[in-house]
Amino acid sequence: MTEPAPVFASGVDNERLNAQLRFILEVDKLKRVLRKNLLVDGSRRENSAEHSWHLALSARTFAEYAPEGTDIDRVVEMLVVHDIVEIDAGDTFAFDPSSSQAQAERERAAADRIFPLLPEDQAERARGLWEEFESGRSSEARFARAVDRLSPMLANWHNEGGDWVRFGVSRTEVMANVKLIAEGSEALGAYATALIDDADRRGYFRF
Repeated sequence: MTEPAPVFASGVDNERLNAQLRFILEVDKLKRVLRKNLLVDGSRRENSAEHSWHLALSARTFAEYAPEGTDIDRVVEMLVVHDIVEIDAGDTFAFDPSSSQAQAERERAAADRIFPLLPEDQAERARGLWEEFESGRSSEARFARAVDRLSPMLANWHNEGGDWVRFGVSRTEVMANVKLIAEGSEALGAYATALIDDADRRGYFRF
């Protein structure tokens, strides 16, 4: 683990600041975690830090399609922390059942290690947001998950099928993710359905 530079700041709780710095330096590793999907222009694979930033901006942009009363600030905060566990657990490809089986266990172990690097109050909040996203128990979590599922669909469509073609994914498999999008946002779910219909017409699915 990278340690913060040993600088003493006058008038600051240095123990707290050092814990925060240790966490920030640790999560820089998320920039090294490569996802399966390509960027929209197809030039290279996306990393998980880029993915988190793009989701946070997407949630802000699509805020009007969230259920009434949804706290978008909480959605954005959730999206910023939800993939931090991939530093240890790696990215799990949505259409690979063999790797998905152990995903929850790997990610929970990562959460147990990474979030406690923060001061206790911040660690508790970050872990709570991560748990909320995973469970989908709030409208904020469901909208966050909708945005998360829509992102790779857009990339795959713009890459002439992308991972769907490369890994022989079926329309039925993708529609399971469309259902999760619709649970978080009726409007985004309708858009995702139309996108998959068009992808099907273009022959991007195995069957």
